[in-house]
Amino acid sequence: MQKLIIKGKKKLSGTISISGSKNATLPILAATILAGNVTLTNVPLVKDIFTMLDLLKFIGIKIKINRLRRSIKLTGKKKNINTLAPYKLVKTMRAGVLVLGPLLTKYKKAKVSLPGGCAIGTRPVDLHLFALKKLGAKIKIKDGYIIAEAKEGLKGAKIKFPNISVGATENALLAAYGASGKTILSNCAIEPEILDLVSFMKKLGCKITIKGRRIALVKKKNEREKVNHSIIFDRIEAGTYLVAGALIGKKIIIKDIKPKILKCEVDILKKMGVKINLFKNSISISKSKRLNKINITTKPYPGFPTDLQGQLMVLMTQAKGLSKIKENIFENRFMHVPELKRMGAKIEIKNKIALISGPSKLTGAEVMATDLRASVSLVLAGLIADNRTIINRIYHLDRGYEFLEKKLKNCKAGVKRV
Repeated sequence: MQKLIIKGKKKLSGTISISGSKNATLPILAATILAGNVTLTNVPLVKDIFTMLDLLKFIGIKIKINRLRRSIKLTGKKKNINTLAPYKLVKTMRAGVLVLGPLLTKYKKAKVSLPGGCAIGTRPVDLHLFALKKLGAKIKIKDGYIIAEAKEGLKGAKIKFPNISVGATENALLAAYGASGKTILSNCAIEPEILDLVSFMKKLGCKITIKGRRIALVKKKNEREKVNHSIIFDRIEAGTYLVAGALIGKKIIIKDIKPKILKCEVDILKKMGVKINLFKNSISISKSKRLNKINITTKPYPGFPTDLQGQLMVLMTQAKGLSKIKENIFENRFMHVPELKRMGAKIEIKNKIALISGPSKLTGAEVMATDLRASVSLVLAGLIADNRTIINRIYHLDRGYEFLEKKLKNCKAGVKRV
């Protein structure tokens, strides 16, 4: 099994180009079930993407990948489509459940395995099923599968989500594409990745309007046979490298981004005393001699993302005083804490709140990744720790970070994969 070995205390300098967003690509790949011919560019070639492509191939979509250009061509079929998404292809990835909406709305039936993915919380599919039922689907769960049908087709509806959910908003949008009449979704998630899905669906032939957390959708009659779409940048990857720069950057430039999408993250780093400069498509960041304590709460966009909580926690270990993180999205999002404590971090968990005392001197240790974002927080800790850090189970990292070691090595980090 592969490991990362990190030699800490090496100052980082250089430029990091941010890849396309994994979390934007996955729902757009699911949406290609609705389309004819699609070419996607700026696709991050990470494990979760290949898992979704394997699922689409199983369903019956032809796929051609150009690794050099980071592009994928997908060609759909009218007939002989498999409306099953089996456990073996969904078990490692939450996003597999996103094929439920497009299969149901286009082929009037779907059988999709209940999903797997990171062990960061229950993340039930209740809200997905709630929305699909409102659109007229009949749904039952049997032997670990969601079995859905809409013999007469789905019908537009007004749907108010009881809680904000990214996945449920995406599945509802995809299902509403083929529904008759108008669908209005309220209390939606409005993450940039969802806005990218909306942009793609408009190209397919949807009229979509967004006002606050309300999305209205009606399908146009003139569908486009060929669609080209470039995936937005990965804001979580960008945020991760911003924290790396704040921890031990001489000067790092993060490029191929839209800084305004990272407003919340940038504002928090500035409050902590980090040296940061914004440009049109890039951000430069350097380590500060003194970091201020801060209290944050994870919230749906435009609030601070839960996917950056572990990374920011590492920065908090170097701030003077007691910092706090309240985790409001997932109940098991502090699984990286025991591993950080083994490296010397002073962290206590009380209910949903992490209390981080700093500054702490971190020392290299052998640690284990437990989920995608936790594993990268251990990488960040290793960059500033004395001696050597060994990170096990890095397959979690490979699910969502493209060329992690290469990008860090280009900035003079002491990191290698064995």
